Amino acid sequence: MEREQLSLHMNGGKGQRSYANNSSLQRTIIRKTRSILEETITRLYCDTFPNNCLKVADLGCSVGSNTLLVTSNIIDIVDNRSTQLNREPPTFQFYLNDLFGNDFNTIFKSLPGFYERLLEDKGHKFSPCFINATPGSFYGRLFPSNSINLFHSSYSLHWLSQDPLLRSREVASLNKGHCHIVSTSPPEVYKAYLKQFQQDFKLFLKSRSEELVPGGAMVLLFFGRDETPRRTSFEVTSLILNDMLLEGLIEEEKMDSFNIPAYKPTVEEIRHVIEEEGSFFVQRLEILISPWYEGINIEGGDGFFVNGNVRAEYITKNIRAVMEPLLSTKFGGEVINELFIRFKKKIEQIMEVEKLEGATLVISMTKNH
Repeated sequence: MEREQLSLHMNGGKGQRSYANNSSLQRTIIRKTRSILEETITRLYCDTFPNNCLKVADLGCSVGSNTLLVTSNIIDIVDNRSTQLNREPPTFQFYLNDLFGNDFNTIFKSLPGFYERLLEDKGHKFSPCFINATPGSFYGRLFPSNSINLFHSSYSLHWLSQDPLLRSREVASLNKGHCHIVSTSPPEVYKAYLKQFQQDFKLFLKSRSEELVPGGAMVLLFFGRDETPRRTSFEVTSLILNDMLLEGLIEEEKMDSFNIPAYKPTVEEIRHVIEEEGSFFVQRLEILISPWYEGINIEGGDGFFVNGNVRAEYITKNIRAVMEPLLSTKFGGEVINELFIRFKKKIEQIMEVEKLEGATLVISMTKNH
């Protein structure tokens, strides 16, 4: 899976197809869930808040304005809380984490402007803020023991550490012609994806519990699912790739050796792993249902009222910014344009007969002392 991990990153840069310019949905949800971040930081402030340096890690930070939006939100919340309690705000140390293929250079280039805006907003008396990159997989250790006060992660933990069918040719053959869970997938495929998620999330929790200070906290946002059966972008992608396979546009060998390494867990599946691992107490666990075109209003107009073609274009750009590197690595760049032309048409067709909605899990946890 090492090759897949290298390509498991969003489209970099600031171009039309970049994640930086096609992540309004994620940005909207980050804003909507800010109150939970505030609640978590306020609890930290009362229990274990440091007097000198607050160390925060953003796991799966990706690239674009969303990365520094999280950083800015945390600074604002701490600053406001410090003022309310008549305390000096701590020095901030932020660690931006993602896999090695992430476009950290674009983030670094945006830092001077970020620091300038911070200075204008907060003034010279504000405590220093230091930002570093920590590349590597969060399915394992990233930091020294008892060193981090707060972990944040948005839209990363549904990605798995490896292809869940990689070591099971028998199960993979049951899902032949598809690269993710679809409506016709047998139970064995679901179980393989769930097992991989359970192993990964348990390792994630164990690693973070060792790195957090006693009483430290985490706020996690990632795609999940509720009781209502909902179509996923991974399923749509798989169906289109299957059509292209049948038409001879992609090779059968490539399709048979590829499964999208992502899983959307239920609340019950999440709770089960957290309770089994045992290092964390869940303060909040909520599920937020949003249309796939959530955030389109940021680009002009309420998404509910824009026509289907505009909504489908918006959704397709968002999904392409996320999936293109992974799909290009496996199937070659020459088929990508055709794939996403078909994706947009498919989305338009689906929206005529059903709602396209997704579930975001929002979790606030505290490390057990």
